This record gives sequence, structure tokens and C-alpha cells, in this order.
Amino acid sequence: MVYDSARQLAKEITDSQEYKDYRQHKEKAMANETTAGLIKQYHQLQLKAQAAQLGGQKDETLLQQLQKLGEVLLLNPDASAFLMSEFRLNQMVGDVYKILAQAIDVDLDMLEEA
Repeated sequence: MVYDSARQLAKEITDSQEYKDYRQHKEKAMANETTAGLIKQYHQLQLKAQAAQLGGQKDETLLQQLQKLGEVLLLNPDASAFLMSEFRLNQMVGDVYKILAQAIDVDLDMLEEA
């Protein structure tokens, strides 16, 4: 029963406008090698910044690199559309996770930003 519900939720997510937009914008952005490379670099910097933050560190140089690369990507319409659709999809999935966590009384305070 629970697994059937999870499969149904997965189908609803893949049928959602957020996911369809994400797939469309990803395909378009990744068709250009330069754009794809910059997006990959941006994601890598995001992960490094998040890891540093979780470790209680703040790497100003890394954050500046991330901000500058983000500004460059926002000037590219395909990259910008992809990043915005990726954000919306991640936000939706995060909201679903919060709903599930609340239902089973999981404390998410540790994931909140300070």
C-alpha cells in the first residue's frame, strides 16, 4: 500500500508542470556544451558551498565564485530558464519531503539555515 502510494506520487511528480518544464529547459540548456559545462561547474560549487556550511565553515572565495558564475548563467536565457525550473522542481520535492517528515514526526530543524 505505501509503495503503491509512493509510485503514484512519483508518477504525479513526473506528470507535473514543474517536472515537464525542468526536462524541457534541461534539454535545451545542455544542448550547448559551454552552457552545460558552466551549469556543471555551478552545481559543483553549490555542493562545495553547502558542504562547507554544514561543516560550520564559510568560504568567502567560494561564495564569490558561486555568485559570479550564477550571474553569468543568468545572462544566458537557456541556462537561466533551466536553473529556475530546477529550483521550482527542487522546491516542490522539498515540500513533499517536509510533509512526509511531519507525518512521521521527523525533526527537520537541523536542515534549517541559521
